Amino acid sequence: MIFCFSATGNSKYTAECIATDGEQLISIASAVDRNAYDYAVSDERVGFVSPTYYWTLPSIVSEFLEKLTLNYDRKPYLYYVATYGTTSGASASMAEHILRGKGLSFDACFDIKMPDTWTPIFDLSDPESVQKRLRRSTEEIAELKDQIGRKVRGKHMGLTTPYFTGKIGRSMYNRYTRNTANLKVMETCIGCGLCAKKCPVHAIEMKNGRPVWVKQKCVMCLGCLHRCPKFSIQYGNGQTKKHGQYHNPYTKI
Repeated sequence: MIFCFSATGNSKYTAECIATDGEQLISIASAVDRNAYDYAVSDERVGFVSPTYYWTLPSIVSEFLEKLTLNYDRKPYLYYVATYGTTSGASASMAEHILRGKGLSFDACFDIKMPDTWTPIFDLSDPESVQKRLRRSTEEIAELKDQIGRKVRGKHMGLTTPYFTGKIGRSMYNRYTRNTANLKVMETCIGCGLCAKKCPVHAIEMKNGRPVWVKQKCVMCLGCLHRCPKFSIQYGNGQTKKHGQYHNPYTKI
């Protein structure tokens, strides 16, 4: 059983690659939408795969973990995989802290470097550079699958940061970054409604053929920006227009 949140496909692709034949993949966004937080575990292992936002967890992942209940007779092998662009920060520590309150702990934590989709800062406009990173990521994921298959234990992560930095990042993320006022719709919008359909927290509604953010805060996964067929959604000061769009080419989102 693997729980996964993914907006542009990096974490979903990782989860699909490490899954064994027939292993259940559960979308965290769908679970939250269905208010499904209680799970009977018969598998020998349970994994969590999530992107890293501001050195911490996406808000929807935190919410899911805080409400999650795992029911089992024998404790499964529990592991966490952070996908990231620059650093996985304190995301594993933040997730561990939440689970510890439930009497659980991870047996192992891993991370996989992927193209960084936070395009207000990072440039993804060069296809060759993106593909180069994806090739390396694929190699790293193959190694990760082997490690999980052998149920290795411990922290197997690169550059991380202490728990307190995750608290700082979460504060910045919640106070400033998640504000939907940062998102803008350009005149090129064709009113297809894909952004509203795919928003994991239903923060977007179509009104008079154009997307309108009806919540003050969202996950700020930028799925709407990256999925828009006309690249009509931008964030902040316009850097996103120059830095391009991205979705993982090896999975469907």
